[in-house]
Amino acid sequence: MRSIPKRVAGAVALAIALPFAATACGGGDSGGDSDTIVIGTKYDQPGLGLKQPDGTLTGFDVDVAKYVANELGYSEDQIEWKEAPSAQRETLIQNGQVDFIAATYSITDSRKEKVDFAGPYLITGQSLLVRADNNDITGAASLENNKKLCSVSGSTPAQRIKDEYPGVQLQQYDTYSACVEALKNGAVDALTTDEVILAGYAAQSPGTFKLVGDTFSEERYGIGLKKDDTELRNKINDAIEKMESSGAWKEAFDKNLGPAGIQAPQPPAVDRD
Repeated sequence: MRSIPKRVAGAVALAIALPFAATACGGGDSGGDSDTIVIGTKYDQPGLGLKQPDGTLTGFDVDVAKYVANELGYSEDQIEWKEAPSAQRETLIQNGQVDFIAATYSITDSRKEKVDFAGPYLITGQSLLVRADNNDITGAASLENNKKLCSVSGSTPAQRIKDEYPGVQLQQYDTYSACVEALKNGAVDALTTDEVILAGYAAQSPGTFKLVGDTFSEERYGIGLKKDDTELRNKINDAIEKMESSGAWKEAFDKNLGPAGIQAPQPPAVDRD
């Protein structure tokens, strides 16, 4: 019997009364259902979490989330997806609106004061995306020459720019897709976030953008969940380790991020502390 997310503990009695749920007592409070799990992810990040025109979701984060949900006992059609913009992720978890979040969610000490993390399941680094014809931005230091840089409110990359490059004109938008449009139309000179995210956007518009400079951070992507839910965290960690050792992790990476020109790295070791 799989564990019941804390946000739906009140539905246990109903779940046990149902023949199906008696063998798979799940979570979910949408419409009173007790056999669903609510997962937060991004809807606007190609290669990681992207909502397609037909409403389906694709990407590496999405595939990791599906694998974890399956290991917890939920089939794909029992997943209820919820958009998780960067600035709203902690709130969604704390308010019980999601069971967990897989959304390019960097593990940081400040976030760990509010939520718990399983993982990491991917390690990447912050980089820069510019228009393909730009030749004067070569790395983070060159941004301090009156360049306009776009990132997303509430994101780790935006905070790093504030802390380490105070001379940069930072423009903060709600989503990375809005930053991409601003970069395309010339409203900003560059976009910064994690390399895997930028590579996805570059691959989506061949010949329009390019990555420049070396990565200048280490981002450890984890799955965010409610603070002190040790049981669920351990189960998710078990699922991540199984995905990595089985080959499913590399398969998902190659499928989603390979077309962007990124080779699959070694999967990171899960942090059990």
